[in-house]
Amino acid sequence: MRSSILLQTTLPSTPRTNVKSTSPIDQCHRDPVLHGAQISRKVSVPDIAGLIDTLVRPIEDWPEPGVTFRDITPLLADPNGLRAVIDAFADKALEIAGGPIDSVLGIEARGFIFAPAVALALGAGFIPVRKGGKLPSTLYSVSYDLEYGQATVEMHTDAIEPGDRVLVIDDVLATGGTMAAVADLVNQAGGTVAGNLVLIELLALGGRDKLGNTSTAALRSY
Repeated sequence: MRSSILLQTTLPSTPRTNVKSTSPIDQCHRDPVLHGAQISRKVSVPDIAGLIDTLVRPIEDWPEPGVTFRDITPLLADPNGLRAVIDAFADKALEIAGGPIDSVLGIEARGFIFAPAVALALGAGFIPVRKGGKLPSTLYSVSYDLEYGQATVEMHTDAIEPGDRVLVIDDVLATGGTMAAVADLVNQAGGTVAGNLVLIELLALGGRDKLGNTSTAALRSY
């Protein structure tokens, strides 16, 4: 097992000029966002839920009628909101993992947005899990069923050492098929999934049912 090193980092603030943020997260900051100022780290779960409600845009009937797509691009464009979400992910990871976290694994594609930043916050490495045919070296590979057809996820065989405890991050937990397949990859490598974290969980689709007893948490559920 790799030794886990806890790093404490302070990221520089990235204010926008001539743009007044209406994000509710501004109410959680002790001071205005200035060049070199440190943003208050602690944001409660209800505040994060409200932040996500404000900055994640629902798109009705996309990509097909009857589907509501959760567009995270407004959240990513808001520096205060993005910082708050990364901090919330890191805090929740320590809460659910029940021990050290050796690596943070991100699922292609939108899991790649959050997982590297959370890995830095935890002092851990980042592991990309990609769709089939995207990685060049020796691989672990798992295929799983979709509504119409199959999909494949892959990971390099040297990404995880036996005994490693891995945190898995994605943007949305829907049916749970992809996250369950990723757990199979981790098990093939001799690692353990210490926890699953997502930005949004779609409760009606029952994704947790496929994840067994692994600790799983979402910053916002619909």
